[in-house]
Amino acid sequence: MTSKLIPSDPSKVMAIRQVTPNITTCSAPFLRFGRLKVGGRGTIVRLQSGALAVFSPTALTPEVRSTVQKMGNNVGYIAALDFEHHIFISEWAKAFPSAKLLGVDGLPEKREKDPTTAGNKFQHVWTQKNKNDIKIDPDFDSEFDYEYVGSHTNKELVLCHKPDRTLIEADMMFNLPAHEQFSRTGEDPTSGVLTKLFIGLQNTVGAATWQKRFLWYVASSGDRKGFNQSAAKIASWDFDRIIPCHGDVIETGGKGIFQKVFEWHLNAPK
Repeated sequence: MTSKLIPSDPSKVMAIRQVTPNITTCSAPFLRFGRLKVGGRGTIVRLQSGALAVFSPTALTPEVRSTVQKMGNNVGYIAALDFEHHIFISEWAKAFPSAKLLGVDGLPEKREKDPTTAGNKFQHVWTQKNKNDIKIDPDFDSEFDYEYVGSHTNKELVLCHKPDRTLIEADMMFNLPAHEQFSRTGEDPTSGVLTKLFIGLQNTVGAATWQKRFLWYVASSGDRKGFNQSAAKIASWDFDRIIPCHGDVIETGGKGIFQKVFEWHLNAPK
């Protein structure tokens, strides 16, 4: 199934970009359900301690390895930001065995049930019970705000890298089309009827009404009150840039776009 989702030779199509002196993104094609062009993106952040934190890692190609080496080669944290973004966790954990694995509630158990992903121990797992008390390490905690959105259908972990005022997230919010992620393929990231329809649902253009509807009626339907509280907490952080897993990076004005997309949740009765 994975072969239908990700490129067979990621080295040829991976777009590696230094977003800030401390943040590098690795963007690649990704087909949701093997059909929808949503793209995928891993984010590497160098902390002031020199440790690297890798979020939603993509394929560890020779080019990505070289990038990690240039950033200090000290991978301290490897994080799956939700229940779905964990395909390459094992590959990175094998290459950097001293790194701490971070994940969300239920993910370690999910991975242990699959022989192809079993065998990795997660040092830190966010749950609804520990979300307000969990601590990672002083160097990590001093640079990141984080919120576990267990009320999201995919159990999202959203972080803000405070020094660079950058929000890092997986499926909490999309910003399609995925231009950068398909930029080295020669393919139109908007081609295909199903992709066009999905872009219509998961973009931030104009009022972003369809993404608001998706978040309200689908993503948060199980625990809307909890979702509203998480959205409000994230909206209180100081950020300007948003790095999503799916779609283009929002380089500036991200706080206003987040407030627009989550408007219904932020304005809901307390």
